[in-house]
Amino acid sequence: MNYNTADYLQRFLPGLVASCEGLDAQVVVADNASRDGSVALMQERFPQVPLIVLEENFGFTGGYNRALAQVEADYYVLINSDIEVPQDWLKPLVEWMDGHPQCGACGPKLISYQQRDTFEYAGAAGGQLDKYGYPFCRGRILQKVEKDHGQYDEPADVLWCSGACLMVRASVWKELGGLDDRFFAHMEEIDLCWRMQLRGWKVTLVPQSFVYHIGGGTLPNESPFKLRLNFRNNLLLLENNLPATFAAEGVTHARRKTRRRILLRMCLDGLSALVYLVTRRWSFYQAVVQAHREYRQLRRPGEIPPNPQMPAGLYNSWIVPKGLFGKK
Repeated sequence: MNYNTADYLQRFLPGLVASCEGLDAQVVVADNASRDGSVALMQERFPQVPLIVLEENFGFTGGYNRALAQVEADYYVLINSDIEVPQDWLKPLVEWMDGHPQCGACGPKLISYQQRDTFEYAGAAGGQLDKYGYPFCRGRILQKVEKDHGQYDEPADVLWCSGACLMVRASVWKELGGLDDRFFAHMEEIDLCWRMQLRGWKVTLVPQSFVYHIGGGTLPNESPFKLRLNFRNNLLLLENNLPATFAAEGVTHARRKTRRRILLRMCLDGLSALVYLVTRRWSFYQAVVQAHREYRQLRRPGEIPPNPQMPAGLYNSWIVPKGLFGKK
């Protein structure tokens, strides 16, 4: 998926195409109405690569949903334009999916493009989620990122793998209806992977595959818009999936418990907003307020599938104290 990252296409697309040679795989570029000449670049420099041009920016979710509706394959790989791949990154993922028919999605280790002995923030070695919906990873808690010295070199079931590079079984993608369009961008892959597991599919980090990720290619970390998406989508994520996760306790109790959990998370968000206000980061304070407003507009009751399964990677505590003080 590309949006205004023509420079990354020039830098990384040749290596991605080369890594698929000799394999039953094809690179397709979907462009989300870029305004930086990405489409002209593709037509001039990469005419052999299929190009799907979308008429407006539908975001990560809407863009992939529309693009993959036009692609026939056994497996889809969602991959950002700011990723460098080594030559043999794809085969371990395909072999894992071929050999594990209950796996709905898998992903490689994400290594920092800038520091190649260190995990990359966005996904590291597979994602988890704490009690209040804060995502973290094996290899990354809050802003603390570990060096990769082989500590996560065994395949592991996780709650989510990063959408920066994620292989999804096409039949499962279609079964679930793809990504939730309401998210636009950020945390939509967590939602997809969580929904998969509630329906009995596994999500696995396959460390025999790794890629190098720059991160922040489309939205910088200091973007109020990115902050707004993260706060809003965290709440949508919980609304979507907590009822089914708690369903063993009874549907009525599950929905009541979901409401309480989301209320607690909104209170924690309020504390964050207060910090932004006190430190005079007015645009960040407004982003949190707007995120909650949009959540209330977009929310809908999460579905409870028949016999929901308990997902891997849910941490039944608050990760923030551990991240700040090393406490569990």
